Amino acid sequence: MGYLLQQLANAVPLAALYAALAFGYALAFGVTKRADITYGAVFAFAGQILLLFTDFAYNRLWLVLPASLAIGAVMSFAYSLGAGFWIGRSVMQPLVQRSPNTVIVAALGVTILLMETARLASDTRELWLSPFLNRTVVFWSDASFKVTLTYIQLINTGLMCALIAVGGLVLRRSAWGRVWRAVTDDPLAAELCGVSAIRVFLAAYVAAVFIATCCGILTTFYYGSMDFGAGLLFGLKVLMIAAAGGYSDPLKSAGGAAGIGFAETLWTAYGPFLWRDFVIFSLLVFLLVLSRRERAIP
Repeated sequence: MGYLLQQLANAVPLAALYAALAFGYALAFGVTKRADITYGAVFAFAGQILLLFTDFAYNRLWLVLPASLAIGAVMSFAYSLGAGFWIGRSVMQPLVQRSPNTVIVAALGVTILLMETARLASDTRELWLSPFLNRTVVFWSDASFKVTLTYIQLINTGLMCALIAVGGLVLRRSAWGRVWRAVTDDPLAAELCGVSAIRVFLAAYVAAVFIATCCGILTTFYYGSMDFGAGLLFGLKVLMIAAAGGYSDPLKSAGGAAGIGFAETLWTAYGPFLWRDFVIFSLLVFLLVLSRRERAIP
């Protein structure tokens, strides 16, 4: 019983991460209508920029770790949001209007650009953070087993859930949420009603990049490192995980992603680890085929 409870507790931070990433991805997909692996690249890029500037502040400027982390986080937001705005305005938005299918190819090119930029900036080194906030909180215990999570896991989970809650509130209750839905349904009709589809596109894309950046920073805080292999794997998973809840509603995408997070953790605990990704991706493809309800994309 204690082992099962521990695995369910372990699943909560992963489910929150998948849910937040899927929520942001659905925001961007609503306006691009195309699969975009750039999202995973931004997630990894944010973590690597955090590591690069934290290392510089700690080892070159001789700052204490909290100050170094703060500088790394600020610079990660600056670089990632700047890159996201440029990608949305200069790459994705023009291509979506003229030749939507080239978005997939352009996403690959942008991914390589971000990957090589981060690699060259770090001299191909793998940087690591010192562990912090790794004391445990006990939720349940008996004579021989304790169910625990660390402070950093709890903080990350709370912040990611807050991102989803605030984002969902904005989409459901604000004027911007209404115009986002209008543009995702029919950009031309929204333009005829006085809505700037270009501005909504850029705002949605930057909002998605903001969520990916937050998740990249928080994930790097927890794992201590980040590389593009992990980022692209997360991006590919999110691309398919969001489909479990449907791309049309970011909250449903987040809910489906959270369910996949629990399934992945339980498989890791009770099934063969080598088959985990194969089983999860097969499940995602199966769910996508069964639950596909979005209208066809021309």
